[in-house]
Amino acid sequence: MPVDIYSVATVREIDRTAIEDEGIPGYTLMSRAGAAAVREARERFPDTRRWQIVCGAGNNAGDGYVVARLAASEGIAVSVLAVVDPESLKGDAATAYGDFSAEGGMVTAWSGQLDPDADLIMDGLLGSGLERNVEGDFALAVAAINSHTAAVIALDIPTGIHGDTGSVMGFAVRADCTVTFVGLKAGLYLSDGADYCGDIVFADLGVPPKCRQSCQTEFRRIDDDHLRKNLMPRHRTAHKGDFGHVLVVGGGPGMPGAVRLCGEAALRAGAGLVSIATHPDNAGLIVATRPELMSHGITEAGELDVLLNKANVIAFGPGLGRSEWAAGLVALLKRDERLAVWDADALNWLAESPEFNDRRVITPHPGEAAGLLDCTAADVQADRRKALVDLRGRYGGVVVLKGSGTLVSASSGVPWLCSAGNPGMAAPGMGDVLTGIVAALLAQGLAPEDAATVGVAVHARAGDLAAAGGERGLMASDLLGELRNAINP
Repeated sequence: MPVDIYSVATVREIDRTAIEDEGIPGYTLMSRAGAAAVREARERFPDTRRWQIVCGAGNNAGDGYVVARLAASEGIAVSVLAVVDPESLKGDAATAYGDFSAEGGMVTAWSGQLDPDADLIMDGLLGSGLERNVEGDFALAVAAINSHTAAVIALDIPTGIHGDTGSVMGFAVRADCTVTFVGLKAGLYLSDGADYCGDIVFADLGVPPKCRQSCQTEFRRIDDDHLRKNLMPRHRTAHKGDFGHVLVVGGGPGMPGAVRLCGEAALRAGAGLVSIATHPDNAGLIVATRPELMSHGITEAGELDVLLNKANVIAFGPGLGRSEWAAGLVALLKRDERLAVWDADALNWLAESPEFNDRRVITPHPGEAAGLLDCTAADVQADRRKALVDLRGRYGGVVVLKGSGTLVSASSGVPWLCSAGNPGMAAPGMGDVLTGIVAALLAQGLAPEDAATVGVAVHARAGDLAAAGGERGLMASDLLGELRNAINP
């Protein structure tokens, strides 16, 4: 899976360059796309024997006709439903239909129903160029696909998903797998895209890398190479003092859980020492449940000075609350110059008195981001990249915009995107664990951007490991036991 993620227009330009500058015929690329989809379908769903290809307009339909021809040649029972008269197709799509027809392939006009006995459906309706809502027969076909019991593979992108934003354009196909071609499209990962695409499989169709060299990238995926580069093996002579001292500050009256999760996550992520400054009511409980954490009860902000002098990174906000006790800590830590990660209620305090600080990592979810930007969570989700840029411009440092397809701001201007993680991680305490991980990586010497990107990826991968037995019922503490596997690539 490549690192670079593009806009639809850029992928179209890559495609054009391959055809015009490299001399690869468009129909060759279409044929390779169809072959890639058939190969994936045979490997992923080997027991399927009755396929229905639903074709619409443009090159997406052409991909579908290639799939139909190749699958039939391999002995699959194939039927094709056409929402658009194939005789009206042009260019490579017309050629694909002509080749399928010439080999005896039959096409049935869409009449409102799918084959009830089909065990695999291919979505070749509209593809990635969609700019208006899905309506009419296309909407009916999408509804029929979604209500069918068969497995569904989308060609390039599920019909109805906007290729750039990932938003649903009226109606959208829910695929079990999406085989995408030439370049990864941003809409596969943003907004609703991740919920509709299923597993994403990439086929470059043999397009030379130089066709992509001058193309603008929308996002960069956080991949294995990035983790390996930043998580080098430790020296045999290492000691705990080499790996930094994280001070977790938070846990207002009656809220010990968040700082406990954050502190243990920092230890599991490799911090040499972790101290916790919390309300006195919580200190004893934390030590009793995790003795490796050095827990200190503080009644007011002035008592923090001794602990601050021993730490090199601050993790601020888990369980902080909105009390006068919390207000004093906010006032003190706003003036502190150490590297810091701010999350949870620390962000709510920050929203009330915004300030720019390049030594801070902030990790808002969409609701917290809305407070920081004085807008709504819906506004944030409608254009997550813009929200990320606005947060970086207003608050400085590194911004982690959490959610499906978590984004991390970058000094290069091309944001990072995390494609790992799962819906089971929509649970209390997950953000506290992430805060501890990022703080631990900062303490171990990673630059803020690297600590944020690696921390987000490690957190997501630990979540995927913990969800191996099922996503529903996943708890934040389940990630703690998986962190060592995720952070030792």
